Amino acid sequence: MPTLDVQKARFNMIEQQIRPWNVLDAGVLHLLASVRRDEFVPEAFKALAYADMEIPLPAGQCMLAPRLEARLLQDLAIKKTDKVLEIGTGSGFLTALLAHQAASVLSLELSPELVAFAKGNLQKAGISNAEVRQGDGAEGAAAQGPFDVIVLGGSVAEVPHKLLEQLKVGGRLGAVVGEEPVMCATFVTRTSATNYHTVQPWDCDAPRLQNFAEKSHFTF
Repeated sequence: MPTLDVQKARFNMIEQQIRPWNVLDAGVLHLLASVRRDEFVPEAFKALAYADMEIPLPAGQCMLAPRLEARLLQDLAIKKTDKVLEIGTGSGFLTALLAHQAASVLSLELSPELVAFAKGNLQKAGISNAEVRQGDGAEGAAAQGPFDVIVLGGSVAEVPHKLLEQLKVGGRLGAVVGEEPVMCATFVTRTSATNYHTVQPWDCDAPRLQNFAEKSHFTF
């Protein structure tokens, strides 16, 4: 396998994939230039760490494409004081990016194998303000909430109200919502105890998160 020229691969990722996808936020670009994605990728795929693709992970999961992670981060506009809940840890790469921007991150992952993989990756990367926990992300973590930001690391048919209720007023949730071939980046802001404001500013595609309900297609 050819050795990876990390600096060149990372530069190309930013210039050829991420900037053209309207990710121009200096903080997000700096983060992607400094957090080594190749250190979160399974050994067999290290040479593809900076490619415009979803990278396979154990337990039938995969890492999101870099441009999708970058755009979600940019649009969520995470602040240093934010308490973040991530659903679907995967390799821990998005967890690391979130941790650099936020006060703390709690990440829920169903697969014990991925929990161990992500924990190891985050430890090696020196991330100390992110906790990875095995758990069902569809349920969220109400006992640890409410959260300023909730991020879904994959797509769902619809956002469960149970998760929206775990947002602080003023808090926001980012997810990929819909069904193939039409999915949208969806951002929901909790505007009051009972009201939510939703925008779907761009189309995208992402693999499904496990344990989230699908929409019924039955007609009567």
